[in-house]
Parts: sequence; C-alpha cells; structure tokens
Amino acid sequence: MRNATYALALTLMLGWFLWIGQPVLLPVLAAVISVYVLLTAATNMRRVPIIGRLPDWARHTIILGAFTIGVVLLFVLVINNLAQVLAALPRYESNLDALITRRASLLGLEDEPTWENLRRATLDQVNVRSWVAPALLSLRGFGVTLFLVVLYASFLMGERGMMARKVVIAMGGEDAGQRALSLLSRVNERIGQYLFVKTVVNGMLGVISYGIMLFLGIEFALFWAVLIAFLNYIPYIGSLLGVIFPVLLSLAQFGTLWMAGVVLVSLTAAQVFVGAYLEPKMMGRAFNLSPFVVLLALACWSSLWGLPGALLAVPLTASLVLVFSEIKMTRPIAVLLSASGRV
Repeated sequence: MRNATYALALTLMLGWFLWIGQPVLLPVLAAVISVYVLLTAATNMRRVPIIGRLPDWARHTIILGAFTIGVVLLFVLVINNLAQVLAALPRYESNLDALITRRASLLGLEDEPTWENLRRATLDQVNVRSWVAPALLSLRGFGVTLFLVVLYASFLMGERGMMARKVVIAMGGEDAGQRALSLLSRVNERIGQYLFVKTVVNGMLGVISYGIMLFLGIEFALFWAVLIAFLNYIPYIGSLLGVIFPVLLSLAQFGTLWMAGVVLVSLTAAQVFVGAYLEPKMMGRAFNLSPFVVLLALACWSSLWGLPGALLAVPLTASLVLVFSEIKMTRPIAVLLSASGRV
C-alpha cells in the first residue's frame, strides 16, 4: 500500500512538472529528437560517394546547416500561407455561396437562407479582431520555439563528442564506463534508427501528397503537404486531420462536391499505401507499441502539451520503450508496453 501511494505521488509530481515546465521541456525534447534524426542522417551520409569521405564534424555541420535552413523555410512558409489564405477568403466565400445556392435549388429550397444570410447570423457575429492578438502571439511563440530547437540541437551535437569521456568519469572506472557506453550506444542506435525511418516515411508521405494536390490544382499544396507529414507523427487521428484539411479547402476553392471527393479519395489512398504497406516494411520491429499504449500515450501527452504533445507522443514513448528494452531491470516493462512481446 505504501509503495502504491509513493508511486501515485511520484506520478502526480512528474505530471505536474511536465505540465508546468512545458515552455522549457518542449523545445528541449524536440531538439533531442531532432539530434537523433540528424546524427542518424549524418551516419547514413557515409554511403554518399563524395560526402562520405568527409570527417564526422564536417558531415554534422552540413546536416545541421540543412536543418537550420529547413526550420527557417518552415517558418516563412507558415507566415506566407497565412497571408495568402486571408487574401483568398472572399473568393472562398463566393464559391461556398454558389455551392449552397446550387444545392438549395436542387432540393427546392430557394427561399432558405443563403450563405450571405448564414454568414451574417454566424461568422459576422464573431469578433475577428479579438483573435488577431492571440494569433500573433501564437505565431511569435512558434518562431521562438523553432529558434530554441535549433539552438539546443546545435549545442547537443557540439557536446556529443565529450559524452564518452564524461560517462567514463561518472561511472568511476574504465570497465564500468565501457559497459555504460556500450548500453548507451545500443540505445542511441535503435532510437536514432527508429526516429530517422519514421521521419523518412513521413517525408515520403508529404511528397506523395504534394504531387497529388499539385496535379489536382489544390492551392497551398506545399503547406498542406508539410502539415500532412507532421501530422503523420500522430497515430490514427493525424491521418484523418491530414486528409480533411485539404478536402475542406478544395470544397471552398472549387465549390464542387465531386472535386472534394476526388481529393478525399486520392489523399486517403496515399495514406493507406504509406500506413499499411510502406511504413511497416521500412519500420520493421522498431515500432512495436501496443495500440492501447499508443492511445494512452496520445491522450496523456496531448492533455499535457496540446498539439505539440500529440506530435511527440509516439516518438517519445517508442524511444522510452527502446531504452527500457536495453536495461535488464526495466525490460519487463518494455515487454508489457510492446505489441508482440518481442523487444
């Protein structure tokens, strides 16, 4: 009973710490995940004919520079697309008005309220100006978070070379230090490989979705493709959200239900291909979480940190299971959290 009480108290304290420490912990954990992906990518660059001959520090510098440029481009993409969406809103309203009018005529409801009347009764009652300040603050917070992620990732990659020496000193001896280094190396390799493959799969889904939307003429196709790639980190719900946003946009852009249906079928087919065939083939046994554990992790992290927590839920939980599987005392926990019992 006492142990259960202590465990409950520790869980509550940890949850409170994660919730109150979100501004500090979120960019740190995002930077740690980014470093795993970047280091694995730098290791795989050894297979490239010319770049593979470069020393480690040079490849790390190249991959870190590419990551920094990618983060800056992501922030610019978000800002530009928000401005373009605001400029296109009147045209979208006109298309929706025409769509509602056609549907009403087919159903014999010409005298029913038009989109203009519906907008006056609904959207016009909303004070859009009151949303501007929070939206700008959220955008500024997003930019600060991206900057901190890049900054933390740079320092983590810079200090990685000293980690082996510090582990040996901390363990108090060469033998104990080497055993700890061996364990740490296995954990890092498995976590890095999982996160790298997951990121590659999401990137491939984004590229496929971008090609589909570009072919169909969907506006802001690059923005939606990037959003689909990020949302694919969220299990189950992410795939649904990644499809429904472009479908709604196509409905407002073209004003026809059949075009929205084509977008829905095409993007869903891409999600099914990646999720049911490509991802299991590339991930192997690295992703071995119980579906219940996935849902529980999603609920816990999203309740603590919202959308960022949902994006990090599976990578963090899968990494934790990989750590547990490499430690003898915690291996039973990893077995219980896994889907097949093999870790």
